[in-house]
Amino acid sequence: MKTAIARPFLNGNRLSTAIALILLTLLVFNGTAEAAYKGGYPYRIGATVGMVGDIAKAVAGDKGEVTFVIGAGVDPHVYNPTRSDVATLLKSDIIFYAGLLLEGQMADVLVKVSRRRPVYAVTELLQADYLIHDPETAHSDPHVWMDVSGWMKAVEVVRDALAEFDPANSTTYQSNAAAYLGQLKQLDAYAQQSITSIPENKRVLVTAHDAFTYMGRAYGIEVMGIQGLSTESEAGLKDINRIVDELVRRQIPAVFVESSVSDKNVKALIEGTRSRGHSVTIGGELFSDAMGPAGTYEGTYIGMIDHNVTVITRALGGQAPPAGMQGRLRHAE
Repeated sequence: MKTAIARPFLNGNRLSTAIALILLTLLVFNGTAEAAYKGGYPYRIGATVGMVGDIAKAVAGDKGEVTFVIGAGVDPHVYNPTRSDVATLLKSDIIFYAGLLLEGQMADVLVKVSRRRPVYAVTELLQADYLIHDPETAHSDPHVWMDVSGWMKAVEVVRDALAEFDPANSTTYQSNAAAYLGQLKQLDAYAQQSITSIPENKRVLVTAHDAFTYMGRAYGIEVMGIQGLSTESEAGLKDINRIVDELVRRQIPAVFVESSVSDKNVKALIEGTRSRGHSVTIGGELFSDAMGPAGTYEGTYIGMIDHNVTVITRALGGQAPPAGMQGRLRHAE
């Protein structure tokens, strides 16, 4: 298995991050272990974000114990790792991260840790023609998990990495991954069916930043983000006015806030449409760059996407059960 090729974001002060990511490409563990794992169980798995950690939990089962460093409600685009985070990764036996510059501020840490531990980017199997690129920055959109079928490739990366790391239990990892992929296929079908039920002229998703473009492409809903791919970018008055124009012209009923992003720009949209005689509501809070609270259904990848799809569908006039695909959503009406 070869590690993902970093796609640098070279604007302004991101040059140093890009250089670090190139180094990470050269130094990160390439999947050819010198010797099979011979320690005790459960071994320690480090993950950067919850969506990655959730895959590792599903595939490793009771063979591995997963710890992720960026928790619920935290924006990974601007997150700076603490000493405790570095210690967590260094204590891990194997590490997984999203890649595609999602964890840009952690690049230096991942480079250092990769000299001591096997490190894998879970997006490494995605082909260039699948990835969505920002033409202004040449940076690939990292929010792949919003397309369930695309995120299935990440499951394959984790499955194969754990099988190489711990070949004695490769059959277990194959079986666990197959079961989890089966659940993801059901989730993908639910998302397709639900979003397709939204009236076509209302099938427009307006959010705080461009985290849902893969979802839009996969399930046929137009996406408008006030900010760019990274929350480090700033939305200007021109951006807000442009979206207000669309909301009013197309009579879109709802916009959405995100759990890990400030809602100030979304509130500006609501005020702007109100001043022009069109009432827009907040359709709900979506999980974009982080899952829900730990220990909840929404704190799993499946629960995160189930929540997003259900909230979006119902707010825009489509048909979806109030409690979601599995009847487990906490904020069901």
